[in-house]
Amino acid sequence: MSHRFRQAAAAFALSLSAVFLNEGCRHMPENIKTETTPAATATPDGQANAPRTIHERALLIDMHADTVQFMLDESADINGRRPDGHVDAVRMKEGGHDAQFFSIWVEPQYFGAGGPKAVARADEQIAAIRQMVEQHPETWELATTADDVRRIAGQGKLAALLGLEGGYAIDEKLENVERYFQMGVRYMSPAWSFSTSWAGSSGDAVGQERGLNDFGRSVVREMNRLGMMVDVSHVSDKTFWDIIETSTKPVIATHSAVRSIVNVPRNLTDEQIRALAQTGGVVAVVFYPAFIEPGWQEQKQKVDAEIAALVEAATRDTQGTGPQKRAARDRVRVREYLKRMPPVSVARVVDHIDHVVKLVGVDHVGVGSDFDGIQAVPRGLASSADFPNLTAELFKRGYSADDVTKILGGNVLRVMEKVERR
Repeated sequence: MSHRFRQAAAAFALSLSAVFLNEGCRHMPENIKTETTPAATATPDGQANAPRTIHERALLIDMHADTVQFMLDESADINGRRPDGHVDAVRMKEGGHDAQFFSIWVEPQYFGAGGPKAVARADEQIAAIRQMVEQHPETWELATTADDVRRIAGQGKLAALLGLEGGYAIDEKLENVERYFQMGVRYMSPAWSFSTSWAGSSGDAVGQERGLNDFGRSVVREMNRLGMMVDVSHVSDKTFWDIIETSTKPVIATHSAVRSIVNVPRNLTDEQIRALAQTGGVVAVVFYPAFIEPGWQEQKQKVDAEIAALVEAATRDTQGTGPQKRAARDRVRVREYLKRMPPVSVARVVDHIDHVVKLVGVDHVGVGSDFDGIQAVPRGLASSADFPNLTAELFKRGYSADDVTKILGGNVLRVMEKVERR
């Protein structure tokens, strides 16, 4: 991420921060940090339900970030403030961001859709998170239950959680589902942008006709048995409906948006949102402009053609692995999209939250930024430090304190508890 990008994002975040009462963003005392907030709370200056106060009291859980890739491939230290990227401990604390599900993402084009390389890549990412937690116990703790998240946040620390993005690392072995559960993984999506043999992806041609096969259904049942949440972000429509039919526990979408607003396969239709809510699940709304801003994807395609030579040069000039070259290409895109693409407001994220709430109620929506996995972010949501701006926009739309605490993390905690029960 370029210095110019950081300056622009910081300036805009600063301008929005005026809606809050004091400088900075710090956690409240242990006995106050909770996902259940009273209907009215007096603040130091006499205002009731001020956005900042409610934001600090709420437990904020982001369902998806790809930060661990940078830790593994570029030795990024997320315990301190990073010079680029979106998530680190410093900005999480500034933004009242209590818990992060780190995506354990295996890229099939580099590591295969199964086999030893895919397994090793997932294991290395989990090890990187565990090592960070062990080295910085004053800041981080690994969470595997809803009660863990509450306890860790109550102690003023950050909760690290794990989710498998794509089922490639289970290597088509049912016993590996339990293996990853024992390693701390608490959700898994059957496929990323490449279909597996047992589940279709929304990102490739074969996925359009592929749902769950018998093995795929057995995977979902095993996840239900263990207490691992089933994630439908990235799966094909056919796979989505097979998951809904098979799962006996609440189903989640960790980083998706509304297809009736932006018609892309990665988003959920209204019918799918209703079906997911009927399971008791949660749609965690993603921040990527291509999925939340109408027309942005089409404009992006034009910009991609304009910057193709720059992207190619980044690939050619970068020494290292496939993921390292991919990261170099993404940095070019971050810089060029910032210069060439129209800004997208934090309000657009809340448009998608509003839509889900109007369809199925406030109990079935959450936050899934996809930070560190996207090349553009909404203005006012440039990093974890900017989460208070999301809360401010929710209050601006008329959401109550209880509504906001549900959206920021309370709904996810409820789903975690339901899935944990055997």
